[in-house]
Amino acid sequence: MNFLVSLVNVLAEMASNNIGLLGVGAGIAVLTGAGSGIGEGLIGAKAMEAIGRQPEALGSIRVNMLIAQAVTETTGLYGLIIAFMLIGKM
Repeated sequence: MNFLVSLVNVLAEMASNNIGLLGVGAGIAVLTGAGSGIGEGLIGAKAMEAIGRQPEALGSIRVNMLIAQAVTETTGLYGLIIAFMLIGKM
């Protein structure tokens, strides 16, 4: 994630006169959504496994799963916000 953010910042600095690089940077920033989607899927899968093993802990597992998914989703939202900021500079 930090690599992508730094790469987008470098592309934005290089693209002061070149609009095409802003589009490339925005496209790279949107790719953070793929990572957060994979992470959320893994969290959900592991939570279902845990519920299958200990059905009596359903409430605790559900709360922890939702918190973990909310934290994971923020990385995708940060990438989307960066993409909108770069598109706004175009």
